[in-house]
Amino acid sequence: MQEPLEISFRGVKKNKDMEDLIQKEIEKLERVCDSIIRAHISVESPQKHQETGNPYRVRISISVPRNPELVAVQEPGEEDMHKPLHAVIKSTFKKSRRQLKKYMAKRKREVKSHPHEQPNAIVVKIFKDQGYGFLKNLEGKEVYFHKNSVLRGGFDSLEIGTGVHYIEEEGEKGPQASTVRIVDKPGVRASKVKKKPFFPEGWEPQREE
Repeated sequence: MQEPLEISFRGVKKNKDMEDLIQKEIEKLERVCDSIIRAHISVESPQKHQETGNPYRVRISISVPRNPELVAVQEPGEEDMHKPLHAVIKSTFKKSRRQLKKYMAKRKREVKSHPHEQPNAIVVKIFKDQGYGFLKNLEGKEVYFHKNSVLRGGFDSLEIGTGVHYIEEEGEKGPQASTVRIVDKPGVRASKVKKKPFFPEGWEPQREE
């Protein structure tokens, strides 16, 4: 998780066992989705004189990339009044895991249907004055590209470390890149996005010549 876990208690006595349980449940969520940005869990007992149903309210809010907040809530009265708090917390996390599984399934479908939006190389050498450069793909192979192959006139915005998606074709002097598309997304540096760039294995930065 990119940001520290937030846990709040209201009307419920805070204790280490409860915090440990929540931490373990969060780890289960991270096994479902490793791109969770932040999570906030609130545990409350808002109705002091409730006669029926469980008195606890548990709310789990999860933030993930490119998606509105995923919120799982267990409201007072929805569970048996004799169900202990730790069991209510577990059942609410179960709802949250189902939400994350649906989110991950949707993301996989998007990746499969829109492969051009995923980086498959980075710029490792670029010669702006001469109008060409080299990419390094996921297999570690360097591929030549000309400025005219960069879509939407994006050659001037390229820099070493920019993540791109390209199609390889055979040129006069061997393989070269065509249809080079700049990919601007979390984990990839395109233009001046202040994110950790995507690097193929074994890549080392080289200065522009």
